[in-house]
Amino acid sequence: MNILVCLKQVPDTETQIKIAPDGMSIATENIKWIINPYDEYAVEEALRIKEKFGGEVTIIGVGPKRVTESIRTALAMGADKGILVDDPAITGSDSLGIARILSAVIKDLDYDIILCGKQGVDDDYGIVGSILAELLGIPQISVVIKVEVSEDASTVKAHREVEGGTLVIESALPALITAQKGLNEPRYASLPGIMKAKKKPLDAKTIADLGLDASQVGENGAKIKIKQITPPEERKAGKIVEGETPQEMAANLTRLLHEEAKVI
Repeated sequence: MNILVCLKQVPDTETQIKIAPDGMSIATENIKWIINPYDEYAVEEALRIKEKFGGEVTIIGVGPKRVTESIRTALAMGADKGILVDDPAITGSDSLGIARILSAVIKDLDYDIILCGKQGVDDDYGIVGSILAELLGIPQISVVIKVEVSEDASTVKAHREVEGGTLVIESALPALITAQKGLNEPRYASLPGIMKAKKKPLDAKTIADLGLDASQVGENGAKIKIKQITPPEERKAGKIVEGETPQEMAANLTRLLHEEAKVI
């Protein structure tokens, strides 16, 4: 089977994010960049499918040259090759623009399954996978916690959590699946894997290589416009309810809720 994984590079979740002087982006200095955590589940699932059925895993990333590092990490985990779309025209692309780029890369590739993370932890839109499936004209199943490919590799069953139960959806292949936490436990790259990753093929493409017009991507092609980014309001300091006994603490809490919080 040929499996494609769409990978996004995001700031480390432990990084302190600061707003850039323009007020419409984040300051990128001193940021540690990592594979989007949900995309790690997608990479791991792709490797497990490959181990069972054979084939190849191709990692596709969109962004500046630094994204190469994240693609190499996926290659070190066991993926076979990577593709990076790096072009100044990409800057400012929204979900539609990114999906257009991915679609232009994928349309000429041979694939059975496309795996993506359910959302990026930076912007949290969670719609690139759905748009990509629509552009490619293939089925998509989102927020998946279990994947079962049939023995003849012609269909897939995907489990997704719903309130009070689990929804099982079966689809013909090719199909696109977005990964949710709980799908698997991503492996660490081994030292031999890291060494091998340095020699695995990684192609770099531009917008022109894909036959796309610059007006379809970047700020010019974006349907979502960021007007301003503001930090969340600082939380007010908490208050400790005092009292010698549980009864006294309960009485003090009731008084605070009534007189100060004014919720009762």
